[in-house]
Amino acid sequence: MQFGALRMVEKGEERFPSTLVIVAALNEEEGIGPTLDEIHDFVERPYCLVVDGKSTDATVEVAESRGARVILQKGSGKGDAIATAIEYAKSVDAQYVVFVDADFTYPAEYLPNMIKVLEENPKVGMVCGNRFDKPFELGAMKSAFYLGNRLLAFAQHLVNGIEMSDPLTGLRIVRYELLKDWKPKSKGFDVEAELNYVVERKGYEIEEIPIHYRGRLGEKKLKLRHGFTILRRILAESIAQG
Repeated sequence: MQFGALRMVEKGEERFPSTLVIVAALNEEEGIGPTLDEIHDFVERPYCLVVDGKSTDATVEVAESRGARVILQKGSGKGDAIATAIEYAKSVDAQYVVFVDADFTYPAEYLPNMIKVLEENPKVGMVCGNRFDKPFELGAMKSAFYLGNRLLAFAQHLVNGIEMSDPLTGLRIVRYELLKDWKPKSKGFDVEAELNYVVERKGYEIEEIPIHYRGRLGEKKLKLRHGFTILRRILAESIAQG
């Protein structure tokens, strides 16, 4: 099966991927391979689209060796990467879009159950992996980042009423129809907070399922200072809604 085109051909019949997987990557040569391998283990006919943010290591080569379609990002930041992917993939005929980090922290084993939630409940627009339920081990995340996540979850609930235990999770699956007209304003790590508002404003529910969280492979990109950018996004989206 070839993944170099948006439409896939198998045994003479044109087939379409049921699930589009978007992975934003920057210097993730250690984690991108295991991440893509695991996705193929648990998701049927995924179309894996990797947006590379000008990596200087072997990220692109490793991703392509796993059959992923790699496109190069013109701008910078995670939000810009996701905007690039959505614009590129407008011709994809998929049901769902998976967003997953490239560092192998999020186990793909949960994706079948996350897809099942969407299939069984049409009111749910997005299913997110929740790192902070009982499977969570603090050792996989520094205590400062844990505290920052909890504070941002409280802020989102306070200013907009979106109640999520893990609003910044890097593992989520969304109905593709909700994203076709989305043009992310976020340029960086605040894009997850923006996506929460996109789904909520379209009248859909967001459901969380507990997941395990692994230690990352490679260098961590998220810094404590990014928390202020995320908080500004939460406040900006609340004002826009008002």
